[in-house]
Amino acid sequence: MPARTTTPTATAPDSSRVPEEAVTPLIRGVAVLEALTAAGGTMSPSALERATGLARSTVDRIVATLARMEYVRLDGRDAVLTPRVMELGNAYLAALRLPVLLGSRADALADELDESVSLAVADRDGIRFIHQATRRRAMSLSFRIGDLLPAERTAPGPLFATEWTEADWTRWRTRRSRDPQDRTFPAVPPAPATRPDEPNENNENNEDNEGDRDDRGGRGDRGGRGDRDFVHRTERAAADGWSLDDQLIEPGLVAVSAPVRDPRTGRLACVANVVSHTSRHTAADLRDTLLPRLRRAVAVMEEDLRRAPHAEPGPQPAGLATWTSASKQELGREFIESLARGLTVLTAFGEDRAALTLTEVAKATGLARATARRALITYEHLNLVTHNAADRTFSLSPRVLSLGFPPLAGTSLPRLAEPHLRALTDRIQETTCLAARTETGDEIQYTARVTARHVMRVDIRVGTRLPATTDTAVGRVLLANQDHALADEELEEGVRTLAVPLHDRTGHTVAALTTSTHTARRTPQDCLDTLLPALTTTATHIETDLHTASRFTPVPLT
Repeated sequence: MPARTTTPTATAPDSSRVPEEAVTPLIRGVAVLEALTAAGGTMSPSALERATGLARSTVDRIVATLARMEYVRLDGRDAVLTPRVMELGNAYLAALRLPVLLGSRADALADELDESVSLAVADRDGIRFIHQATRRRAMSLSFRIGDLLPAERTAPGPLFATEWTEADWTRWRTRRSRDPQDRTFPAVPPAPATRPDEPNENNENNEDNEGDRDDRGGRGDRGGRGDRDFVHRTERAAADGWSLDDQLIEPGLVAVSAPVRDPRTGRLACVANVVSHTSRHTAADLRDTLLPRLRRAVAVMEEDLRRAPHAEPGPQPAGLATWTSASKQELGREFIESLARGLTVLTAFGEDRAALTLTEVAKATGLARATARRALITYEHLNLVTHNAADRTFSLSPRVLSLGFPPLAGTSLPRLAEPHLRALTDRIQETTCLAARTETGDEIQYTARVTARHVMRVDIRVGTRLPATTDTAVGRVLLANQDHALADEELEEGVRTLAVPLHDRTGHTVAALTTSTHTARRTPQDCLDTLLPALTTTATHIETDLHTASRFTPVPLT
């Protein structure tokens, strides 16, 4: 029997009827990943049991399989999503190409306006962000790449709704009647408990306020507006070619959106969205002041799409079928091979592989055609892939971003490195730290630390800043680009410090992994023979996570 989900997602399958050839373990594994995502990335087995309706033994086997795939790690009894799971969302974003083609334009617009700018795509009757250029302010956005928002509570929503079919509108009304408070959208605050068609006395789109609607576009409604309001906003968006959000999600949040159209089809490719706070801009001010600049940027984006070169093919997954078979032999019943193989199907997509036939999916993954076919049938049922019957190809849908991506989007390097530091400290029984240069470049700041259990230990606390010089092991690694550096009693008498570099996706040194010991515990040669290999191996693990996490989202270094 299929998994019974007690907390349905907003993009759940249209029908509870599961195709006969669907892979039940894959359906259950997706349910666990989505539950972890909705919970912020960490859940206990008992919480997963309640959220998914699965038996505890099934949850344990799924978590064990995901841990083997390095999609989750076990922290005590909790399952925690790891950056490796972002390769699923990365496959969708790479196939989509829009973040690569338009992301720099959105970043430049954010710098020009000094406001947050995002790119969004439609996900059935919701929207998901695929790129964010945020401003660092005390009052800043908490939305992440991959977060799902209800269309009716956003500025991009009415623009996407201009292309909805009658079936789409029916789906939206059904969802609204079942979930009037948007409880299935964890990224937004719940809407007030009002009936979907109940008029709101503050809603400027009621007939008594016809003359004010253009200036405000939704202020005071904050999620309790009726269905007729969204229909009207969609009509206005179709006529005007832009859309406003005046505090529909929560008080103070305002936004203006403009469509970015695919020059080949004329249909929406994505929507560019500028977000501000009422302390800086009113909704009317967004329309009058920022909208013209947004539309100029959109025109450039559309020209970029028109001139975009053919995508260069990215690396394909290799040896996945062999790996899953070996894992099954090693772990036995605790490893669900059909789940692991099914998830690898998603990684077959990417640059120059946006639409693949069944044969191409099987070839990319090394799976049998029958195995790949059943996985694709399952994903189509779950709305994770779409099928084009005309050319017999499959494509990933935005819902793939619901598989672990949002909680990890924008994860800082110290947070990403922390579990690796803990493992390293346990291995070498020495305190380990992460350090990076400050923004000004004239200081080195320690950003993460795991302390070993010694009576005498080097006590460099997180936040400590030292001059950026080559007089220390960390300084030499960060400033002189050495493969490693050993400082023998240079930081302090009796202290030996060893450091290795961490590199970003371009190969630049962005941080240093370091450990310090007392001269009485280890000789210089012992540091090189014992500690250096351990540090180098850990640095490689951190770099792997950093490269995966930073492919489409910025990773702060501090």
